[in-house]
Formats: sequence, C-alpha cells, structure tokens
Amino acid sequence: MRPGHHTIDESRQGEALQSSAVGERKLYLESYGCQMNFSDSEIVASILAEAGYATTKNEAEADLILLNTCSIRDNAEQRIRHRLQHLKGGKRNNPKLKVGILGCMAERLRDQLLEEEKLVDLVVGPDAYRDLPRLVDEVEGGQKAVNTLLSREETYAEIQPVRLDDKGVTAFISIMRGCDNMCSFCVVPFTRGRERSRDPQSIVAEARDLFAKGYREVTLLGQNVDSYKWNVDAKGNVKDEGQPVVRFAQLMDLVSDVDSDLRVRFSTSHPKDMTDEVLEVMARKDNLCKYIHLPVQSGDSDVLKRMNRGYTREWYLDRIAAIRRIMPDCAISTDVIAGFCGETVEQHGATLSLMREVRYEMAFMFKYSERPRTLAERKFEDDVPEEEKGRRLTEIIQLQQEHSKERTAAQCGRIYRVLVEGPSKKNAEEFQGRNTYNTMIVFPKGDVEPGQYHYVRTTDHTSITLRGELVEEAVAQEEGFIA
Repeated sequence: MRPGHHTIDESRQGEALQSSAVGERKLYLESYGCQMNFSDSEIVASILAEAGYATTKNEAEADLILLNTCSIRDNAEQRIRHRLQHLKGGKRNNPKLKVGILGCMAERLRDQLLEEEKLVDLVVGPDAYRDLPRLVDEVEGGQKAVNTLLSREETYAEIQPVRLDDKGVTAFISIMRGCDNMCSFCVVPFTRGRERSRDPQSIVAEARDLFAKGYREVTLLGQNVDSYKWNVDAKGNVKDEGQPVVRFAQLMDLVSDVDSDLRVRFSTSHPKDMTDEVLEVMARKDNLCKYIHLPVQSGDSDVLKRMNRGYTREWYLDRIAAIRRIMPDCAISTDVIAGFCGETVEQHGATLSLMREVRYEMAFMFKYSERPRTLAERKFEDDVPEEEKGRRLTEIIQLQQEHSKERTAAQCGRIYRVLVEGPSKKNAEEFQGRNTYNTMIVFPKGDVEPGQYHYVRTTDHTSITLRGELVEEAVAQEEGFIA
C-alpha cells in the first residue's frame, strides 16, 4: 500500500529468489493484487521447494511459471489474460514449459482458463497449495490439473515461507485467511472462503525467526485483521478452557514483544470491528507503527448499507475520533469507491465531505467494477454511467492529492527514526526508508546499510515523499525524535 496510487490493483512481476541449485527444476512466480497474494506466493515457493523446484528471477529458464492472481476488478483480470496470451506464445518455443494460475482468478474462472481458452495447464485455488506437487506431476504426465476446493481449516501455519524479497528487511506474516463480511461489491468470500485464524504461537515463532534472520519489520496480514480470534468459535464461545483466548489486540502485543527493534504493521482493518483496545496497545508500544489503513468506501450511510459494510458514516467517524483521541499523531489511509450502484451526486458529495473531515494521508481510489457472483451484481443495477464514474473518481483523486501534500508537509522539519530499506528508486546514491507513519523518506546514503535504524531530519517534501539528512543519535536524543 503506497501513497498516491489511485487503484488497489497492481503487479510486481517475477518476485523470486535466484536459483539455489544447478540441475533443479526452475519455478518463476508472478504475484498480482493484494499483499495477501505476495504472502501466498512465498508459501507456494516453500511447498514446491520440497518438490525439487528452485525459484528463479529469469523467466526464460523456467520449467514452471505460476501467476498468483487477483479478481478484485475486471481490468485486473484482463491484465492477467493478456499476460497468459503472451506466455501461450512463448510455449511454442519451449513445449516443455508449464503455466499455471493460482489465487482468486483461479477459483473464479477455472473452466474458462483450462478448457475454453486453453491458456493454462494448471489451476489451483488459494486453499489447495499443499496439493501443488501432485498437480504438477499430473501436468508433467500430460494431464490438465485443477484443485479449487475451499477449506474451513487451512492456514498453512506450520509452513516456513520462502522469502521472495531479496532485500531481507521487511516481510509479510499471514495471520488469518478468508472473509465473513460479505460486502456486496466484493468477490473475496467466494474466492478465499470463510474466515479462520492462525495459531498465535506459530505467528510469534515466525516473527521471531524473521528477526533472527535480520528482518526488522513485519506486516500482519488478513482480509480483516480486527476480527482475528483464536480459541473462540463463531458464536464467541471459548473452545478450550485450558487455553487463552487471543484476539487481535493480544496478538499485536505478543508479536511486538519479540523485540523492541522489530517494527510491526498490519493490514487491513475493518471499521465495524476496530476496538479501542487495539488502539490502546498501539499507543503503548513504540514498535507498533502509528499507521492504520481503515477503508471507508463511501461517506454516505445509504450507500454503505447497499454495500453491506456493517457501519454508518457516524460509526466510521466515531472510529476516526477514537484514533485521534488515543493516538493523536496516527496516520490514516483508506479505500474509496466512486460510482457504486445507485450513488447520487449528493451521496458522492458526502464522500468528499468525509474526506475533508478526516484528511487522510493517502488513499486507494477506484471506480466501481461489477464482479460476477457478488450480491451487488444480483441485487443492484450498475446504473452510474462510466463517464460519470470517471468524473467522480477524478474529483476524489484531486481532493486526496491536496490532503496528501498537506499531511506530508506537516511531517517536514522533524527528526524520525527511519528503518533503511534500500537504495532510492530514482537515485542509486540515496537510500530510502519509512517512518512510523508509513511515509517514505529519501536521504543521502552516508555510512548506513539496509536493515539498520538511523535518525533523519526531514528538510523538504513532495506530495507523498519526505527528503532529509542523517543526524547523529545524540542530536536526535537532544532535539527529540519520533519513533
């Protein structure tokens, strides 16, 4: 989740480690969409490593190419279809190459991809990754292979992911899978199944292992992290009286205790489930980053009701007020949908007014895209013209750009303890890292290395980025810094 982008759908292609052994079969992974997909790709890499596949960054040497896909919007699927057409052409030059689809698009379009369009050899849903070695064997034997069964138990808790980020500074930890919210516009409950939480001790163990390997930041992932619960059934009853109940606030406390130098972030929160207890834990622990992504989707209560979001405008603003009360300096970002079914000009105006009231640091903003099988497709007419959706989205983006610049400017002139992530994308002579508020800071390299914490005084800014200079710890201590 990066400031200033106007869609929640993006791709980073070929996130994989270099081949680790000569003569092994080679796996090339591409991940699209949400952070959960990138985390899942690391699980897939681990499972297939046990079956003799070494991950590679070189697509040309791959024996197996897997695309971990997203179905959140139609253009996300179209991008992947274009990519598959390209790979289909490449298979003519390498008949032994096998191509597979993983993730949400696999679950939704398995028959079309396998039989009608003949674009892939393998289709595997997000709960069936343990079955990949068997399915790959079937494909290599000349068969098409598919497994898109959803599970009520699978969390991959004991699988040690193969980390595909070769920087070795930040990592994702999946704490739960699936979603029970049934927002009317969303396909996730149909593609990822029912919500289930992972054993907290396995999460803490993974965080501890990452820290020992040099990682200094973890992001706890779930479709709705605020509804994480362990040892509690769907009705709120304790399952095992001999075990503690662990909810999201307690889980964050446990992970933050791994080490004070391990930063902890999380994504994504749901306004109807965020509690003051979560906020109080965040306020108490310096290494729990002061940044919350709290999707609003719309600023109008009637639209939120049609979206089946489970809260009103007033409820959402109450949660914002709680954040400001308990953590006055906390950064907040959001998701906004323009042109949902039945949205009037006045209701669009309510979204703009809410944005002006909250003044988000950043937002993911996009036009409503009707998705098959959702409640919105079955119940509501997609009646806002595309041109009008575009006009409303432009207004939302322009307003957010103003707020992002304002919020970034407010951070200028301070000293921050920054986790160095690596070279700046624009200048190899500079490093970049984020502060606790998730704002990227760029500064001259100096005598520092990725994975280290250093103090940076910010001196200038763009709408979404701070620029600064390194300062000594003694100066930061004397003048005051922000963790």
